[in-house]
Amino acid sequence: MEFDPFSETFFNDPYDIYRWLRNEAPVYLNENYGFWALSRFDDVVNAHRNWKTFSSAHGLTIDQLTNPNSGVGATMIITMDPPEHDHMRKLVSRVFTPRAMTELEPMIREVIVSNLSAFDGEKNFDAVADFSAPFPVEIISIMLGVPKEDRQQIRHWTDAMLTRDLGDGRVSHANAEASLFLVGYFLELIADKRANPQDDMLSRLTEVEVADDDGSTRRLTDDDIAGFATLLAAAGSETVTKLIGNAVVLFARNPNEWIKVLDNPLRSADAVEEVLRYWAPSQYQGRFSHRDSQFHGVTIPAGEPVLLLTGAANRDEREYEDPDRFDIDRPQGLRVGLGHGIHSCLGAALARSESRIAFEELRDRWPSYQVDESGLKRVQMSNVAGYSNVPIERV
Repeated sequence: MEFDPFSETFFNDPYDIYRWLRNEAPVYLNENYGFWALSRFDDVVNAHRNWKTFSSAHGLTIDQLTNPNSGVGATMIITMDPPEHDHMRKLVSRVFTPRAMTELEPMIREVIVSNLSAFDGEKNFDAVADFSAPFPVEIISIMLGVPKEDRQQIRHWTDAMLTRDLGDGRVSHANAEASLFLVGYFLELIADKRANPQDDMLSRLTEVEVADDDGSTRRLTDDDIAGFATLLAAAGSETVTKLIGNAVVLFARNPNEWIKVLDNPLRSADAVEEVLRYWAPSQYQGRFSHRDSQFHGVTIPAGEPVLLLTGAANRDEREYEDPDRFDIDRPQGLRVGLGHGIHSCLGAALARSESRIAFEELRDRWPSYQVDESGLKRVQMSNVAGYSNVPIERV
């Protein structure tokens, strides 16, 4: 078998391939694209923790990792190694703590209710295109300080930036153009925030100072802030979108699990964790090996791209009992659905909060529904997995 992260099989259902990888090729080399892949839970976790061997500074995607001189590591926190990573993460981490999310919950719920209540009297709607795609970018945009009229355009640029053609991992003209538009937009907005600061994250980032290794401090450049904004906007408009779409399908196919949420709204938090495990929105994280490493008697040489397959690790029989069963009663252990190690998802608390509240509101407004399976459509994106369309009908 072949693991091809740009194949129709991968985009639609990679879990048979993942099982084969874990059991037959836990240290896998794809000679076509030129990357290695780790798929077992312990291997993926240990590699995430070992940033000195598995560096993020060469990028995350295969096109970036196969061009290690691209310099992408200087642009975003997610493509930095310590100490630069640690300095930059401290600047925004307090905004995304569970306590901060509690304070933001009224705003989050207001946005979600505003989007979902528009369909209260409807018989049909698309749980992704009409709901889980539009609202997350509204929330992260409010936090960043993006004007209301521009927020959905952020999402459209992000979608265009991440979309890939079948069998082709190269960045297309459309991908590059969308990325330039997104970064260019934020550079213009940051310049405006410097001139007219407001009570939002971008304005605060124009004013903070970051410590360098020699003990000196400096202000963030416009490029630094644009890197933050692009990352947060992209992650904020993709992860929750895919998580909720996946959940709607999973609950329709596993009605007994949905009944648990209907019977007790507090189970929404457990449901979020099991969806993250079962169908993770982020299926892998790219790294670049800085030194030789051994797994199961196989050496991954220095100077090679490596994919850490969290999607496969989440279904590892060595870690989870009956891993292919969707069960929100599953005991919660170490969680890797939103990454692990120094690059664990900065917005994990926000993603969990948004998803939990969305489940609660879906429970109240659409307690009984069915999915039109013939209308399901999956995305074809670099590293992002889920649906672009999930049509449902009230029953």
